[in-house]
Amino acid sequence: MRHLLIMLLLWLPLTAQAAIDSFEFRDEATRERFYSLTAELRCPKCQNQNIADSNSPIAQDLRNEIHRMLQQGDSDQEIVDFMVARYGEFVLYRPRVTAQTLVLWYGPFGLLAIGVVVIVVMTRRRKKAPRPGVPEVQETGPLEPVEPLSDAERHRLDKLLKQDEK
Repeated sequence: MRHLLIMLLLWLPLTAQAAIDSFEFRDEATRERFYSLTAELRCPKCQNQNIADSNSPIAQDLRNEIHRMLQQGDSDQEIVDFMVARYGEFVLYRPRVTAQTLVLWYGPFGLLAIGVVVIVVMTRRRKKAPRPGVPEVQETGPLEPVEPLSDAERHRLDKLLKQDEK
């Protein structure tokens, strides 16, 4: 039993395989372009992982395709355009500014502007609205003496107050 366990422990590491790409490049600049492109493009299967870090089969195919296109002499823009044509804007971590992506690029700024406008309007309304229980202060200049009510006015006021009590 002990020998079986030792053999199993020695055999398991031999079965593990790592997906390591080994690409040959004609110069260091092409190698840098390859790593830059694979880091900028998103894996269509993995959602939030670039194709350089993904171990999915489609990411491997995309790395091979990028390598092939670099060896053919295609520019970075041609490679990115090919990937976008094939998989859509989703493959770009930084989508282009187009009619379809205007909301994505400028939506947060628009929402921020709307929020600022709402806050300004609310604070201005709150300042203008009278608060219950707090007398409103009016600056009319020097105070003028108030004339006492006449008997007819006092009688009318008493009548109105009695109506309100009912």
